[in-house]
Amino acid sequence: MPARLPSPAAPRFPLTPLALLVALASGSATAAAGGLAGQLGAGQSDFGGVGLMQVPTARMAPEGTMSVSGNRTAPYRRYNVFFQPVAWLEGGFRYVETENRLFGPSIAGDRNYLDKGADVKLRLLDETRYWPQLAVGFRDVGGTTLFGAEYLVASKRWYDLDFTLGLGWGYLGNASDVSSPFGWLADRFDDRPRRAGGDQGGEFAVDALFRGPMALFGGVEYQTPWDPLVLQLEVEGNDYQSEPGGNDQTRDSRLNLSARLALSENLELRGGWQRGNTAMAGLTYNIDLAGMRQVKNDPPPADLDAAPRGDWARVAETLQGNAGMRVSRIQQEGQALYVQAEPTTFRAFPQSEGRAGRILHAEADDGIERFHYRWENRGLALRESVHDRDDFVAAARSAEHERQHRQGIYAHARLQEPGGEPLYQASGQRFNWGLGPRLDQNFGGPDGYLYRLMAVLDAEYHTDPNGWFSGQLAWTALDNLDRYEYRGQSDLPRVRTFLGDYLAESSLGIENLQYTRTARLGDDWFAMGYGGLLEMMYAGAGGELLYRPFASRWALGLDANWVRQRDFEQRFDLRDYDTWTGHLTAYVETGVEDVLAQVSVGRYLAGDWGSTLDLSREFDSGVRIGAWGTWTDASDDFGEGGFDKGLYVSIPLDAFFTRSSLDSAGLAWRPLTRDGGARLNRRYGLYGLTDARDMGHYWRDYPKTWD
Repeated sequence: MPARLPSPAAPRFPLTPLALLVALASGSATAAAGGLAGQLGAGQSDFGGVGLMQVPTARMAPEGTMSVSGNRTAPYRRYNVFFQPVAWLEGGFRYVETENRLFGPSIAGDRNYLDKGADVKLRLLDETRYWPQLAVGFRDVGGTTLFGAEYLVASKRWYDLDFTLGLGWGYLGNASDVSSPFGWLADRFDDRPRRAGGDQGGEFAVDALFRGPMALFGGVEYQTPWDPLVLQLEVEGNDYQSEPGGNDQTRDSRLNLSARLALSENLELRGGWQRGNTAMAGLTYNIDLAGMRQVKNDPPPADLDAAPRGDWARVAETLQGNAGMRVSRIQQEGQALYVQAEPTTFRAFPQSEGRAGRILHAEADDGIERFHYRWENRGLALRESVHDRDDFVAAARSAEHERQHRQGIYAHARLQEPGGEPLYQASGQRFNWGLGPRLDQNFGGPDGYLYRLMAVLDAEYHTDPNGWFSGQLAWTALDNLDRYEYRGQSDLPRVRTFLGDYLAESSLGIENLQYTRTARLGDDWFAMGYGGLLEMMYAGAGGELLYRPFASRWALGLDANWVRQRDFEQRFDLRDYDTWTGHLTAYVETGVEDVLAQVSVGRYLAGDWGSTLDLSREFDSGVRIGAWGTWTDASDDFGEGGFDKGLYVSIPLDAFFTRSSLDSAGLAWRPLTRDGGARLNRRYGLYGLTDARDMGHYWRDYPKTWD
């Protein structure tokens, strides 16, 4: 009879935005982002993005950098978050709070006006010995365009000086030094629309790009002999006589002066004098997302010559504790030993396989020639990696044999069940739970920053390898949701703009309670069905079908769901609104800068039809950053902002801790919560569950076989 290993309840902690914020703030596990603080040509401008003060430069941050900054130059306070997803592209968003303007009594009469904007900068040419670095950029291109601008800028370094010269349109060109060079193409280029991006803002302001008069801007940075200090001088292109909301400012000079002082490798203090009459102060914190790592204190790999355990249940237990593999079956067929398992600890499959090979070599009899690792997830068989035993042992003893071992490894997805009696068979039933903090937040609207600090109980009960119940119970410990008042105008069903009612109605709510089941329908076909309380706002049932060829750069998925809106108290009562929603989604690994493109077409929660484009990149550190935009046939009824859009970052938790983990935490930003383009927040998705189908970075990660 096969041995059985029980699966006791094991606590695990929900990994949440709160944990991410605490870890980022501490900086204890974050790389130094190349020591950007106090580095020549690497400072963040007042508006965010690499620049001087009010003006941008052609410089870019190191690839994978995230910069968070805030500053005040009366009457404006600016809060910025910018990313460098690839070497030639910078993007980010900001909030601009205007101290002497209010939203107005119809929205939030006693609160300062808050504007939202997004920027993009593209590097056109790298700097050489004789040529400057050249970039083109778009400021506030996807927001209200109150501060909208376009520019062409060049930067050139000379010893400890970094010079910048540019041409600006819009907010950067209000000084009107020269007429538009595009006027000879069409008369409309001579004038710039006062308001662009649609009647309510939020659309791409293509109707204003490079229109109107231009102004010259530029400046220089000087790296002082004291390394932490950089001095700046700039000439800006704005005359402050066309400020948003008629908020014109007195300008005594186009020259601005400032200094950047590094307080640490990541933290920088900024101060200056602008317009000839106004002080500026700010802080910048840089985070190296691409290089985030922490020295690990994982258990050492097992000894190749360890004494046999003589019990395959104990072997399975050791494989989970040392190799990060939750084993469901161990089976021998002829000269091959098969281990069927789900990864639980290490992001690199070679690391788990290398650790497992040591354990299996010590246990298996001399007749075993190959180790087969059959990787699965939630009962879905995904792929098999095969190692020659003798080659593995030789390489483990001496690096001279690594090449032969590596050349002998092969992977495939022909997952026929081996014959023979299992040496070990795990029970399909298990229970997992965890209790931890979570921070929900909503910001950027007239109500200001809203937060809810919660304790979340998360549990799963697996009925068998392919089916499980999951649930989340959230208790609010601290919040400021009494400030939630503004719901916004919308001609659509309120499928998301009741958010504040859900957040404020009850201190204890069931956020998720569902049963989920998976199945493999063929070599490349996977299916999933689910039903219950699917998320905080919706209950219902649905299913997903995914076609994902092995080691392919593309996959195609289809989900369909019937849902009904839940009551605000988040118990079991339901509201009257129900609908069908679902999408056909193509997933494409573009092969360009490790960018994953997801294109979805279908029906959204408000009954609108449209498409969503999601572009993201995962770095070697495991951090993924991305952006999405949704366009539907309800854009005229959407409310403020003509389409849904946002940015997100997902960070693996082992970047902060000394023990390896597959868990991650994420933060997402969207300008406003609106009803158009709203999607069901499904807890599980087949593309994520079938990650092992992608060989990905297997060969690049091969050196981790010996970690």
